[in-house]
Amino acid sequence: MKSVIIIGGGVGGLCTAVRLLNKGFKVTVLEKENTLGGKVNIIKRNKFKFDLTASVLMTPDIYISIFKDIGKDYKKYINFVKLDTLYRVNYYDNTSIDISYDSRTMINTLEDIQDGLSKEYIDFLSESFKKYSISKSNFLDKDMIDIKEVININSMSKLIELKPFSSSSNYISSKISNEKLKNYLIFKSMYIGINPYDSSNLYTLIPAISQLYGLWYIKGGFYEYIRALEKLIYELNGSIKLNTRVDEILIDESRILGVRCKDKVYESNIVICNADYPYAIKNLFRYNLKRPFNKENIDKKELSCSVFILYLGLNKKYKELKTHNIYINKNFKESIEAPFKGEIPKNLSLYIYYPSHIDESICEDGYSALNIMVRVPNLTYKNINWDENSTKKIRNKIIETLKDLNGLEDIEEHIEDEEYLTPLDLEEKFNAYKGCAFGLSHKLKQTAYLRPHIKSKCINGLYFIGSSTHPGNGVSVIIDGSKVLSELIYKDYFND
Repeated sequence: MKSVIIIGGGVGGLCTAVRLLNKGFKVTVLEKENTLGGKVNIIKRNKFKFDLTASVLMTPDIYISIFKDIGKDYKKYINFVKLDTLYRVNYYDNTSIDISYDSRTMINTLEDIQDGLSKEYIDFLSESFKKYSISKSNFLDKDMIDIKEVININSMSKLIELKPFSSSSNYISSKISNEKLKNYLIFKSMYIGINPYDSSNLYTLIPAISQLYGLWYIKGGFYEYIRALEKLIYELNGSIKLNTRVDEILIDESRILGVRCKDKVYESNIVICNADYPYAIKNLFRYNLKRPFNKENIDKKELSCSVFILYLGLNKKYKELKTHNIYINKNFKESIEAPFKGEIPKNLSLYIYYPSHIDESICEDGYSALNIMVRVPNLTYKNINWDENSTKKIRNKIIETLKDLNGLEDIEEHIEDEEYLTPLDLEEKFNAYKGCAFGLSHKLKQTAYLRPHIKSKCINGLYFIGSSTHPGNGVSVIIDGSKVLSELIYKDYFND
């Protein structure tokens, strides 16, 4: 039986563990924290429970696929709830739009706003879905470790068909004439931590996927998916070791030997690194790897932005909020671009997650939990030190912004508990390089073959999975990536 060591119990590591166990490998997951999940985690405080980061569940079939692929009934592990309203989008002028999954409701909503707007939206969705289909089958679902997968007539023709070179904002503006709908779509296009004003229009497929597939919620919160993966690993006789930090990946010239922890060496000829790729390259190897993805090369890579998340435990419920909410502030373009210039926006545009709208189990009766996320600069910018003073300033700014929303004027009076997450927390607790919330940037020059590969070309038996490697960031993308990786490893060791 082939033995596999997986460094890190994030979504990518856990999903890969499940798939390899099902293929007959012996798998041990080493996690440095006392809980699994990495950034997909949970905060429990007094009467309240908060999902740490991930909250938006798109493409449920991808989440379900891991159960189907190993012959399990997902309904015995997790409970999906479909959302009728995808987002309530609030604007600084006290207007709002409900983005409904139901097509007839959505058409009526858009026609009430502007004649002909529904046709513009449908045309946008149609073209964006075409891009998604091409991207998924030709790039996302392939391992991209061979240049021949990119430089061939089929792939190049598909790339040309995608027309990826204009920015998300320019592309959306060419399709949508209404400013409010346009800004909602631009906001959604920065889902994976990119600047929609200078990044490829490929990422406009994100709001399109939300509309076409719907959004879902896992009863009990997003962390229930991590618990389900943990259960699968144990059912398949896998091993999980918490509070086990890997200090070094051991190699002998071009061959993997295993990993070294504080008081033990775990030997294996197959190691999968689910730690953040830039962190791993800079910290887990005694010797520098060969180009193109060595220490010096990592310093030249463009990074995603970070996030500041404020968690509020409230002794009141707010009927004005849906599960997912967006607040579009004035000076919208400035507020979106600010983090990529090293600045905190003067006028905050917010993503507001309110699971208490749909799930009574999140808090005790009469209470509710609220997560508010703001895009902020990563730690390459030194003008914000994220000390108590700076975090208090942004916290207060968020509260004042929330009070501008209809029905939330009294929110400060009902805060019973609070916590926050900063770029420093991401770096220190989760080894997120430079505090980036979304790994390496998804600029075109850092996608597909040009993104760090899932298989090392210079070290036999060394593999990677996570936000900074192909196929990229986003829970569903990483789940899909675990399938590509597990099939690649199986082919490498059982191809005969």
